[in-house]
Amino acid sequence: MVKFLLSLFFLVSIPTSSRAIIPGVYTGGQWENAHATFYGGADAAGTMGGACGYGNLYSQGYGVNTAALSTALFNNGLSCGACFEISCDASLDGKWCIPGKPSILVTATNFCPPNYALPNDNGGWCNPPRPHFDLAMPMFLKIAQYRAGIVAVNFRRVPCMKTGGIRFTINGFSYFNLVLITNVAGAGDIVKVSVKGSNTPWIAMSRNWGQNWQSNVVLVGQALSFRLTASDRRTTTSMDVAPADWQFGQTFVGRNFRV
Repeated sequence: MVKFLLSLFFLVSIPTSSRAIIPGVYTGGQWENAHATFYGGADAAGTMGGACGYGNLYSQGYGVNTAALSTALFNNGLSCGACFEISCDASLDGKWCIPGKPSILVTATNFCPPNYALPNDNGGWCNPPRPHFDLAMPMFLKIAQYRAGIVAVNFRRVPCMKTGGIRFTINGFSYFNLVLITNVAGAGDIVKVSVKGSNTPWIAMSRNWGQNWQSNVVLVGQALSFRLTASDRRTTTSMDVAPADWQFGQTFVGRNFRV
């Protein structure tokens, strides 16, 4: 009995890792209801840039499969990079839905601001508390007719399927490092970032805006590693992803989440 209690004591006394590994992969969410409109023109040129900081959506790999989220979904920018499956709700807008109920996959790349001068149900589509997607026009036309303007939709979070690794674009100067994080698989939306220089411990970065994360530590001349945590609490670490001779303006590719 004493031997058993001693064994139990040592078992519970062993310190556990502060980075618990969450098994499996991101599986998405349940179907919910919202509405959708469109913007950006037939070529989606008007969707470039945006509140997530991704810049040229073509060169970043997002293309026209993008959406601007209302306040209720945008989460002050933390939802940037999240992926959604969306279909037109034929039970409410059958007149305008494309037959066969096709669905589209989009990444959140922008913010649809509220318009408090208009009522929520007549122009103020992105006003709180409405969940709303302002889709790139080519994507809207895959699920509904142009003349509809706005349609009821069903949506759910889905795993982001990306080609290649997570991209880290390093901007700033000397003691100010602003890192844009793109092409994130899995949950897609990053909620925590740490950076490590070859001569420093892990340093927590703060979110500046969208998916731009900053640190105020001089890291020039050091190889850089990044540790990212997504909204599903899964973590990925890219060690020495940027060599010691990295330069501001360069982009480096690290380890992506499993899908």
